[in-house]
Amino acid sequence: MPRQQPAAARPVRRRSYDQFCASARALDSVGDRWTLLIVRELLAGPRRYTDLHADLPGVSTDVLASRLKDMEQGGLAVRRRLPPPAAASVYELTERGHGLLPVLAALAEWGAPALAERRPTDAVRAHWFALPLLRALTGLTQEGVLEVRLGEGEFHVRTGRGAAVEPYGFGPAPQPDARITLDAELCLELGSGDVTLAEAVKDGRIEVAGDGPLAAELRGG
Repeated sequence: MPRQQPAAARPVRRRSYDQFCASARALDSVGDRWTLLIVRELLAGPRRYTDLHADLPGVSTDVLASRLKDMEQGGLAVRRRLPPPAAASVYELTERGHGLLPVLAALAEWGAPALAERRPTDAVRAHWFALPLLRALTGLTQEGVLEVRLGEGEFHVRTGRGAAVEPYGFGPAPQPDARITLDAELCLELGSGDVTLAEAVKDGRIEVAGDGPLAAELRGG
């Protein structure tokens, strides 16, 4: 019997609104459920699949794998192998993927009023409060790494002109230039503009630690 030839791989066809409109084209790329939240996670830097799954409660493994594949094909993210001894693959955003930061920041600002009450079923991660906090930090001129301590945990953000790529990261910073301690509710107030950074520091709602220029600027010096 002649050997059967393997079937040719079919090109992946993405769902599309088929509208000649910039908004529709954007939603073709990021309109699927979970995609923008994956971008939120990758804004902090390269992440392993298992880390993404752990910080996206509720997403199935199949859906996460599918969304990551779509993001690779759409030019939003790439997967690369870490050198030994890590022996692991990570996903990271491309320049186009990083361009979604202002989109996510605007969504966070728009959605903040819906966080008036935390539901018992709500998952929470400390770094999810980085996006609203970034708005309050945009006026800082000193470049550096700012460690943020909340009751929910710690994350760090980058201030000044160097904040364009990987504007925030997970956990405590190895060598922060300054440290602030506050609560999640204040992060949301800062993000919505209900209170300014200077006001919160003056009122004692933000505790500032550190001796360098960034700490001095945070204290209003």
